[in-house]
Amino acid sequence: MAEAWKSILQRWLDAGLLDSATAGRIRAWEAEHGGERRLRWPTIFAWTFGGVLLAAGVLLFVAAHWDEISPAARFSLALLQVALFHLAGAVLAERLPALARVLHAVGTVALGAGIFLTGQIFHLQEHWPGGIMLWAAGAGLGWALLRDWPQAALAAVLTPIWLAGEWGVATNNDSVMAHGLLLLSFTYLTARTAQRDSPIRHALSILGGLALLPFTFFVLYSHQIDSLLLPELSDRLSLLGWLGAFGLPLGLAWLLRGRAAWMNGVAALWVLVLGTLAFRPGDTDSLLSYAWQELGPYLWCGAGSLALVLWGLAEQRKERINLGVAGFALTVLFFYFSTVMDKLGRSGSLIGLGTLFLVGGWMLERARRRLVARLAGGEKS
Repeated sequence: MAEAWKSILQRWLDAGLLDSATAGRIRAWEAEHGGERRLRWPTIFAWTFGGVLLAAGVLLFVAAHWDEISPAARFSLALLQVALFHLAGAVLAERLPALARVLHAVGTVALGAGIFLTGQIFHLQEHWPGGIMLWAAGAGLGWALLRDWPQAALAAVLTPIWLAGEWGVATNNDSVMAHGLLLLSFTYLTARTAQRDSPIRHALSILGGLALLPFTFFVLYSHQIDSLLLPELSDRLSLLGWLGAFGLPLGLAWLLRGRAAWMNGVAALWVLVLGTLAFRPGDTDSLLSYAWQELGPYLWCGAGSLALVLWGLAEQRKERINLGVAGFALTVLFFYFSTVMDKLGRSGSLIGLGTLFLVGGWMLERARRRLVARLAGGEKS
């Protein structure tokens, strides 16, 4: 399969679709660059895992001899480990670009360790979000210089951590933070469209898919966490927080998606309503409010899962269909555990759970396959 292009090229040449000079240039280009295409996931995994182990080994060696090293030597080591990885990546950029990307990524990861080690060496003021800010700035600078997707992914992870950390240190309010992170997950997930795609957008989509479900739970339970912490925010600080939580992800969605970002606006409304349905302690004054508190979050999460499936169909994105089906399955499963299972006996609950897994799983998988097949048919047409 790796050499199938040769037979295809010869067939086009025999059919008169290409001339000999063009075919010769194609063969020469493939001979020079074909090795990059033959890199498969075992090689990429080996290089990535090796880079992580190398960085961990350096950090462990420094940690083991930390007390024996003078402050000047400690600072030199913190700088040296960052410089060496990036220098090695620069040397290999032409011959092995994939390995160079790995080394540059390890160098940016080592930058974070160097920042916090430097703060410890010189006993700088303890404010950990400031260290994350410098780390995110380094990743952003790396992306601006290299245009590599690992640098963009690191910046996409570190920047929200920095902003959330600043907000958390200043207010100890998790509800605003949870809403902003969930909406940002939607922005990352929908970075890929049928018309706009790239390795960076692919990485953002993976990050959004991984973060979407955990941050949904974060929104649902954030009010319970806040009730145990500090008093209510001031009106000015609350307004600033909510504007940032919704304005920044929607602004990024507009930059990534253009006019199609109106769908992210609909997702923002879903996130806002989800926050009002979050599990709150003590809001059970009447039977109706108790029933709505028990059922509302599950109904809204189920509706959001179905909407995500429709979003995937509209923009021909298979990962959104799969994630929407998974979200719907988790919603039904959590509803069964929290509301139904404790009302049945031990044997009845197990029978119901087994039936739910078997029948429900079969039905969801059947529906998912039909939707994916429909999407594939639309792409072919």
